[in-house]
Amino acid sequence: MGPILEVKDLKKYYREVKAVDGISFAIEPGTCFGLLGPNGAGKTTAIEVIEGILHPTAGEINYKGRRRGQSFKNEVGIQFQNTELPQFLTVKETLITFRNLYDRRADLDYLVETCRLEEILGRDNHKISGGQKQRLLLAMALANDPDLIFLDEPTTGLDPQARRHLWDIVNQIKSMKKTMVLTTHYMEEAELLCDIIGIIDYGKIIVMGSPQVLLKEHGGGATITIRAELSDSILRNFPCRWSRKHDRIEIQTDSPNECISRMVQQGVDLSTMNVHAHNLEDLFLKLTGHDLRA
Repeated sequence: MGPILEVKDLKKYYREVKAVDGISFAIEPGTCFGLLGPNGAGKTTAIEVIEGILHPTAGEINYKGRRRGQSFKNEVGIQFQNTELPQFLTVKETLITFRNLYDRRADLDYLVETCRLEEILGRDNHKISGGQKQRLLLAMALANDPDLIFLDEPTTGLDPQARRHLWDIVNQIKSMKKTMVLTTHYMEEAELLCDIIGIIDYGKIIVMGSPQVLLKEHGGGATITIRAELSDSILRNFPCRWSRKHDRIEIQTDSPNECISRMVQQGVDLSTMNVHAHNLEDLFLKLTGHDLRA
């Protein structure tokens, strides 16, 4: 079986901006693909073009081995960044309404149970919390029992507890071998949920692969911070890159165990030492820069 979604040299240009500048990727069935990038990097534009909301300037979008056709809209589910819920309807009435828009429909009890909506079914849409709204929007995206699901920053603005509840639901959906495309600002979210990630910047995908492989190739190792009297001559013997910052020494190393072992051999006081293993957030900042984007 080939990719369920294949994007080839996709471009979306405006008069003065190349929002998406020739991205390509393929997603195998049952995979959660994460598209990450700073604000303005092009990830939401790319997703909206793939979903069919925006027209591409150039490129090819294939679904199940063929050019994306009419069946695409009926077989995919979309959870947008911002969606206004219908007024004067309860949560249950909203779900029933959205199910009735499709020929193929997910079981109502399945939607309620999967998205944990049992306690709010009779509540009006405008009387539910932000986390409850996101769970309802996810249930709406699943209303047609889609083969491919787009989640555009689904946990933005949620408190940590609500965010983790939604992660649990997404992992449950993943276990059913559904294919998902996720955009997110949260690096922990990408590490927990995504099998493959692509980091997009200035309209181009600059790296792509599993979080584990990308960390190994581009950002493994650790940062060791210590407040101790260490001469430059001692530091030069460590397998590391180091710098002095105010009252501490910051050591960047791909071999933290060896580095710490040599400190012990030198009799260095390790009581002020802090070790930070590099994660996806470190990789993201390394590749896209630390500056805040407009």
